[in-house]
Order: sequence, then C-alpha cells, then structure tokens
Amino acid sequence: MFTTADLHEVSKIVNGEHSDPHHILGMHEIWNGQTEFIAVRVFFPDAESVTLIDLDEPDKTTAMERIHTAGFFEAQFSETKELFRYELEVTFLSGSKWRTRDPYSFLPQLSDMDLFLFGQGTHYEIFDKLGAHAKTVDGSDGVSFAVWAPNAKRVSVVGDFNGWNGLRSQMRALQKSGVWEIFIPGLKNGDKYKFEIISKAGSRILKSDPYGFFHELRPSTASLVCDISGHEWNDAGWIANRNKKNPLDGPVNIYEVHAGSWKSASNENGLPFLNWPQLSAELVPYVKEMNYTHIELMPVMEHPFDASWGYQVTGFFAPTNRFGLPDDFMTFVDTCHQNGIGVIMDWVPAHFPKDAHGLSRFDGTALYEPDDPLRAEHPDWGTLIFNYGRREVKNFLIASAIFWLEKYHIDGLRVDAVASMLYLDYGDSRKSWIPNAQGGRENWEAAEFLKHMNSVIHGRYPNVMMIAEESTEWEGVTRSVESNGLGFSLKWNMGWMNDFLKYMKKEPVHRQYHHSYLTFGMMYAYTERFILVLSHDEVVHMKGALVNKMPGDIWQKLANLRVGLMFMAGHPGKKLIFMGGEIAQFEEWSEAKSVNWFLLEFEHHRQMQQFNKELNKFYLTEKSLWFDEFKSGTFSWIDCDDAARSLISFYRSYTKTEGKTEYLVFVCNFTPAAYENHRIGLPAPGVYKEVFNSDAKKYGGSGVTNDKPINSEKAACDKKANSLVMRVPPLGGAVLKWMG
Repeated sequence: MFTTADLHEVSKIVNGEHSDPHHILGMHEIWNGQTEFIAVRVFFPDAESVTLIDLDEPDKTTAMERIHTAGFFEAQFSETKELFRYELEVTFLSGSKWRTRDPYSFLPQLSDMDLFLFGQGTHYEIFDKLGAHAKTVDGSDGVSFAVWAPNAKRVSVVGDFNGWNGLRSQMRALQKSGVWEIFIPGLKNGDKYKFEIISKAGSRILKSDPYGFFHELRPSTASLVCDISGHEWNDAGWIANRNKKNPLDGPVNIYEVHAGSWKSASNENGLPFLNWPQLSAELVPYVKEMNYTHIELMPVMEHPFDASWGYQVTGFFAPTNRFGLPDDFMTFVDTCHQNGIGVIMDWVPAHFPKDAHGLSRFDGTALYEPDDPLRAEHPDWGTLIFNYGRREVKNFLIASAIFWLEKYHIDGLRVDAVASMLYLDYGDSRKSWIPNAQGGRENWEAAEFLKHMNSVIHGRYPNVMMIAEESTEWEGVTRSVESNGLGFSLKWNMGWMNDFLKYMKKEPVHRQYHHSYLTFGMMYAYTERFILVLSHDEVVHMKGALVNKMPGDIWQKLANLRVGLMFMAGHPGKKLIFMGGEIAQFEEWSEAKSVNWFLLEFEHHRQMQQFNKELNKFYLTEKSLWFDEFKSGTFSWIDCDDAARSLISFYRSYTKTEGKTEYLVFVCNFTPAAYENHRIGLPAPGVYKEVFNSDAKKYGGSGVTNDKPINSEKAACDKKANSLVMRVPPLGGAVLKWMG
C-alpha cells in the first residue's frame, strides 16, 4: 500500500520537524480524484506493529501497514466515508504493548478567542488553557498540553509515558500564535512531563512547564500533571468580609515568615522543616495567639535553590514541592482565614534564574527576557529580567498574580524588587546600560506593566493588597493609575527602616546628635501609603539580629528593642516584623536554621514575647493607631525637638462618626535616664490613663510606670494650653489615653 500522505511531510514527521503533525497523523478524509475514503496514519518509533480497533465495532480490527521503517504506519478504509472513533494497540520491539486513543484524533483544546486574547496580552485566565490540564475529551480521559514557544521548529511533550522520546508526542502549532498544543489520552494526575523543544538552530532543549501547577522536588525538575480544582474551601465568611472592608482602613500587622526555617522538624519528604499540614497546626495558632493580623510568606513558588529564599522562581504557578501538595497549601490558607488571619505572598515579577529547565531562552531565543544582554540581565543577581514590552510576557505575569488570588484565595501580593524593575541602570555593578527613548533611566515599559497589572487586579479584587517593595523616590507608587500612579495599595517604607535602625544602633549618649533619624520620616509619611518594615533583609548577611543592633548590656538591648517597637506601633503606617524578632533572637537569620525557640526557656525572652503579644493586641484594639492613618490629621507631634534628652512625644487621634475624638499620647525616651516629673502638652484637657508602658516589670522593665489616672492642668507646655506631669521610664515609653 502506498501512503496517501505527502512523502516530504512524512519525512518531516519521522525526523521530528513538522509544525503541524495533526495535518498528517490521525484520521483523514481522502479524495483521490475518483473516490472518497478514510486514511489513518500513526507514528510510533520502535513499534513492531500497530492494530487499529473500531470503537463502534470492537471486534473489527485492522492491522496497519508500515510505510516507513522508522515507525510510520497507515490504514486505509475504502468502503468507509465517515470518520469513526478508534483505538490503537501498539506492540513495541521490546515486546511491551500499549493501547490508547490516538492523540492526533482530537480537535484543538484552545479556541481562536483564546489565542487572540493571549496575543493581545489580555487573557488573564490563560493558566486554564496553557500548561497541563487533566480533562475528558470525546469520552476519553487524558491531559491537554499547551505551551508558548513561537520560535521553535518543533515542540513535543515527553515523560515516562513515552520513554522521554520527543518523536512520540509531537505537538501542533496553532495558527501564528506561537502556541503548541496536543491532547494525550490515558495520562493522569501525577504523571511527569517536560516540553522538548527543537530550536530553529536545531538544538534540543528540555523545559519544565512555565504554567505548570506542580513540579518535582528539587533537584529533580520535571513538571507534574496536577488538578487543583478539588479543594473544598471553608473560608466563605472571610472572603465575604474581605470584600466588604478596605484593609487600609483596618489594622495590618504582619508576621513575615520563611516557611522553611520557622521551625525545624521532619516532614513527609524527609526534609528538615515543617510541611503545610504541620504549619497549619503550629504556625497559624501561634500567629493568632500573638495577635498578628497577617502572615507574609517569603516566596513559596517553586524554585531550584534553597539559599535563594525562593526569590529565583522557576514555577510561577506552582507552590514548591518542599512543603507538600498544592491542596496542602490551600488548606493552610483556608486554616489562616478560618482563624481570622490574612495571607500575603511574596511574588517576584522582577527577574528569573538562568537554570536550564526554566524560562531562560525558552525556545532557543530570548523569549521571556529581552534579546539585548544590557537589558536582559541583573548584574548583581545573575538573573534575567522579564521583557515587559512583550504582550505574552505581560500576560504571563498578570495571570500568575491573578492565579494566586483566584485559585489560592491569597489576600495580598508583596511585589519584590520593584525598584529594579523601574530603572534601567539598577544594580551596583552595572557599568553600562541602554537609556530609554527619551534618554533617561526609567523603564517605562515596566512602569506601564505595573500600572496595567494593578488596574486589572484591583478591578477584580478591590480589597486585595498589592504591596510594593520599592526603595527609591519614584513618585506615586501608591497613587491610583487614573492619577498617573503605579496603583499599588501600599509601599514598604525603606527610608523609615534605615533611619530607625541607624538611630537605634547609636549609643544613647550619641543619639542627641542624630535625632532627625527618628523624626524625618514624618516629613514624607503622607506622600505614599506606607508599611513600616523590620524585614528579613535586616537580620541576615552579617547585619545581625534585631536585638543585637541595640547597644548596651542585655537589659539595655531588650529595653531599646521594646521602646523601638512601641515607637513603631505608634508611628503612622502598617507594620511588619520578621520571625524571631518577637522573641529577641540573638542569632541572625539563616534559611538553614530554625528560629531559636529554645530561648523561650529563659525569662527575658518570654517577657519579650509577652511584650510583643500585648503590644500587638493594643494595636489591634486602638482604632486611632490605624483608621484613616494615611490622612495627616490623625498624627501630631507634641515635642519632636528635645534632642538633648532624646525624648519624643506625639499623639494619635480618631474621630468617631458622632464627632467625638479619641486621643493616644505617646512619650518615648531613648536614653537610660528616667524622669519622675516630666511635663507634657496635651491635645485636650481631662483625665489621662496609662494604657501601655514598655518598661513594665512583666516585660522585664524597671517598672517606672504611671499607675493612677492623671488629671490635666491648665498650664501651657509644648505650645498646648493644657498639660500634665508624668513619669517617663528609662529606655522606655508610655502611652496615655484620654478618658474625657
């Protein structure tokens, strides 16, 4: 029998060079100029024989004829003019047999509209189309695969199911979209796969799935077919409440966590840290007990290298295998929500690693990154920068952000390294760079991407927090896109953090010369919506633990830390502290070590933990500390000029709907000198009661407190008509509440 196919095309199939194997393989209606009939063609390298089975008449089988020695077979049905469903039974030279529906008998699983929207960069649920999706097509269970590789000569799916032979499951290119697709029957959840790509230059490239939902545990790098649709969520109440309330009008006090080093333990993978079920059972109750409002997870997307802390991502749609299954992570988020805790994830659209199985030169060309190395690489990090001007790349990133909010119910994304995205000359070691079209250093394509992303996300999830880690003076990071801002909800206040820690490191006797480090933050506090952060970056790489930044003996270190954290609680801005800081861990953080929980065997560490627990509770219950805090009228200095004594005082206020105003007066002393009769001006006359004191004995302090209510006097002080006399603790602070 002669083949009905073009021999040139058969040769391209056999050699793995055909961009549309479905055009040749599978079942086809043939017209030879005289009669119409059916031809079925298959290609199975290393096959000894192939038998076709008519599914409508299972007893009717046809031995297919070998057309090409490489494994190309064909069967012709001259008496049949209509297409029919069939299976193939393949006997390989090894003697093994495989029965399957023909992958080349199925229609494309992406529509023309899918391809159009993806090409426009606006298919925000593209994760439901690209990647691997277990489904039933034409009565057959299997997996639909699709990947974007516009410059490839050929793309195949490879895995255990086909002996990792790229000639077996060759995909078809859909129109001019750059998307390749195939449905393979018989595959299931848990099956390993990769994409084998032949570049235009003929190189063979093996890549993990950019849209994969799960991947093998490092150091293995195959993607795993994974259905993530089965979780039964129990957080409807949390989501409904979140949709009603703007989080910016509420308390936000974040406990930043590196999941791999919060606590040492063995998990089911044999790894020396907790998995998601264990973290659900231990971390969530701890955060709830400590009165934090949110957990912020350092990146938990799949990444190859533990010491990158997750910031070099290879799986932008996959929780890392280190901590368990995707459903385990969903359960963790669900557990947080059921306990009144929000979940923020670090998300990294600024760069990606060069690992061979990742996005780097994905189809043999610079696909996700710019082609010019001066635009493509971060010189300090050894990573590649996304091409923010390419529609499909922007679609990939925005879809990734939406994916975590939609599929995993995440409450906020902390967008890492925004400054590196915004400046073309970013990097201490960057010696050369290409200016923008106006000759400047701004990366306008990245800025427009961020605006687009935030517009889309806030349009879908108005009360999800988009948080920028942005360390420069770029104007309008948290201004709305409509007002030409970047559209973020909040911005990390790196300036405040640097000034605060510089000040706290000074010996108390020298602090009078650096008083502005404490007060300067209020000069720009209302230019953006800020989060005050004491993050992981400040307690690693020889920077020392938070408590060890404080001068003095052990008592002074702890007292300094307490008054510093109390000052932070009173300062406008949402709050964040990294794990271990709340118990005054002395050892700086390492991703390879647990928080030093054994320190809680010692009283002063238990006292520090108790201090933070009660300070967090105080922050939660006092509305003046967070409601309308981004409006300038809610904070006022009382005295910010007493540099000689390193004393500062201020008040926070909250006006109720009925017009009554509440006041909290903060007095912070950053020297070891106590003051028994300190007079302070007041926002209003009346009775004031001490409601918090960092020097209380239960926290390990010296006990210089104000135990009785204090009546104001009509005596001018601090440019106020009314004042009172109080005790001010050494290296401590007191908060007085106006009782009316």
